[in-house]
Formats: sequence, C-alpha cells, structure tokens
Amino acid sequence: MAADPFSFQLGVASEYTGKGLGKSDEQPSVSGQVTWTQGGAYASLFGATADLPQGSDAEILTTIGYRTTVSGYGLDLSVINRDLPGTRSGIDANYTEFQADASRTFGPVATRLRVNYTDDGFAGTKEAWWVELQGGVAINAATKATAAIADRTARNGNDYRAWNVGVKRKLDDRFAVDLRWYDTDRHDFGESYEGRLVAALTLSL
Repeated sequence: MAADPFSFQLGVASEYTGKGLGKSDEQPSVSGQVTWTQGGAYASLFGATADLPQGSDAEILTTIGYRTTVSGYGLDLSVINRDLPGTRSGIDANYTEFQADASRTFGPVATRLRVNYTDDGFAGTKEAWWVELQGGVAINAATKATAAIADRTARNGNDYRAWNVGVKRKLDDRFAVDLRWYDTDRHDFGESYEGRLVAALTLSL
C-alpha cells in the first residue's frame, strides 16, 4: 500500500517566533501545517497567529521545495512565499524568500547550515540575508538537544545576531514538546529582540 503523501501538524506555543524574534507580542500562538511529499519534492502550507506592530495578526507560509543527498550532505532547496494578513494598508506584507539547507552528521552531532535570501522583504526592508548554523545531539531515543546561531543583514532593515538553545522530546508517535531560549544581541531594537523562553507542543498526523 502506498504511503499517504499528505501529513498534518497542529501546534500551540507560548509565543510565535521567527528568525529569532518574538512575533506574537509575548502572547500564545496556535499554528497548523499541511505538507504534500512525493519523492524528493514537497509543498506545504503553514499558518500561525501573530501580533506585529504593523497590524499583522497572522503569518502564512507557502513553500515548494526539493530534498536530495549529494556526497553525504542532505540538501533542501525551497522557495517560500510569506504573507502577513491584517497588516495596515500601504505596507508591503507579501514577499518571496529563497532558502537552501545543507545538513550532515559528524559523529554524534547533527549539523545544518541554512541560507535564506529575499530581494524585497517585509515593510520597508529590501534585500535581506539570514545565515544560520545549527547543531544537535540525541540525549536518548526520544530527546534531542539543539543550539543555533544566526546572522541577519538587511538593506533598509535591522541587522542583528540571534541564537537559541533548547530541548525537544517526543512524548509518543504524535506528540512532541520543545522548550527553547531565544535571544539576540540587539535588545535596544525593542521588546521582540529581547531574550525569551518559549514552550511549544505539536501534534503530528
């Protein structure tokens, strides 16, 4: 019997985060995602509640991509459309990102390098880059600890460095919990750039 090409995920978090920043004004956020996979190709639709100063009350990501392996490295190439419903009129709230992930395991450490680029970002931001390196180790069969550090540069936007460290644990085949600390080096940019502890619960179907 062929595997179902569709998978679903529902989630709730103490705060919605993106690129190291708080995006729901320190309020809980709910999310949902549906993913279609066929061989290495995939497409997904993700949505989460948000609360941004520009009026946005949600973030919706539509992604198409392809995964493969080259010389022992896992590669994931994707195009992402981001839309932020509720944004005030006159503010650019829809833009496209191009993303490449390269992953490989070295001994007990699983690593991933992510490069994300847009030529015309949210609101007044123009060209922007996000470069992130993540590493993780399995504590046991159900628990994994990960840490990441990233650098964000943008034209007509804020440049900053972000990092996070946390633990994810599978409770069973469907439920997982994640407890993670997020922070940046630019607290002077505002509350969303300050350190925060985020707890999340996901249900995979």
